[in-house]
This record gives sequence, C-alpha cells and structure tokens, in this order.
Amino acid sequence: MTFGEKIKKLRTSRNLTQEELAGKIYVTRTAVSKWESDRGYPNIDSLKAIARFFSITVDELLSPDEILTIAEENQKQTEKGIQNLLFGLLDICMALLLFLPLFANKSEEVIKSASLLTLSVETYLKVLYFVVVIAMVALGLVTLILRKHMVHAWQKSKTIISLSLGTGAALLFIISLQPYAAIFAFSLLVIKSVMMIRRT
Repeated sequence: MTFGEKIKKLRTSRNLTQEELAGKIYVTRTAVSKWESDRGYPNIDSLKAIARFFSITVDELLSPDEILTIAEENQKQTEKGIQNLLFGLLDICMALLLFLPLFANKSEEVIKSASLLTLSVETYLKVLYFVVVIAMVALGLVTLILRKHMVHAWQKSKTIISLSLGTGAALLFIISLQPYAAIFAFSLLVIKSVMMIRRT
C-alpha cells in the first residue's frame, strides 16, 4: 500500500473530508490531495502531525524508501531556503553603496571618496546608480519575503534577475570609472555565482 493510499484509508476511516483533515493538521486541502494521489510527500513536521492525529507512528505511515525520499526532499528544500536567504541578503548588501565611501568625487585636481548619497557626478549617472542599487535591494527584500513560498517560476526568475542586475551593476561601475564600487558589486556577483555552481 502506498503512502497516499494509507492517508486516504486513515482519513476515510474517520469520515473526514480532505479539507477537514487539512484543517486538523494545519495544511491546505491541496496538500492532502497531492499526498493521497502520490504526487508528493509531506515535510517532516506535517508527517509528525499526521502520525499524532491518527495515533500511529511515522514508521507505520512510510516504508524505508519513502522515509529516504522525504529526507532528501527536506534536505533540498532546506538548501534552497538557505540559498534564497543568502541571495536576498547579498542583494540587500548593495544598499551599503548608499553609505560607504566607495565612489570617487572628482573636484578640480583632487579625488575624494564619497558614498552614493554624497556623490557629485552627472545627474543621469547618479540616477542610473540609484536605479541599480534600489532595484537590487528591492529584489533582495522580495526574495527574503518569498523565500518560504516555493513558486517555481519565481525561484528560477529571481536567480536570473539577481545575477543579471549584479552583472549590470558591476559593468556600469566599471564603465563609469568607479573601481571600488565595481569591485564591491563584482564580489557580490562572484559569491552568488559560486553558490549557483556548488548547488549544481
């Protein structure tokens, strides 16, 4: 008997609908439906809640192979969560450019270091800097907010957007002769790239 069949049998033995069972173990009806049709497994916490609710052990619910599958899925979800957290924090780190003196202010013959807030350059260039920095910080915040929500399209696109914005920021700072800001942006980009390579 598969895990899905066991859940369905336990649920129907108590005359519960999928929605009622979902409410008892604090998950969605869709999750229960997915489990019963063997299209996925619950996470460890949900598994414990199911076992507690039906007064059985986790071993009675799962075969050894299914336990391994769930453990592997949980490990992958944990790794994705950590990567999302780190990606979000790295993107938010771009906000440091607003305050750290990593830009060069050129006045007469003297070059002084300045933060983005105190930088004196052409207006269009300063606007470009602000747009890139704010876009990366906003992406970082959205990544942190949505890191628990595993929407596949978002997971894939946020990585591409983050790497693209990071590359654009580094190139913009290089082209506009802001070496320290470029090194800062490039360093963040390298860290994210290494994380991506390690994951694959």
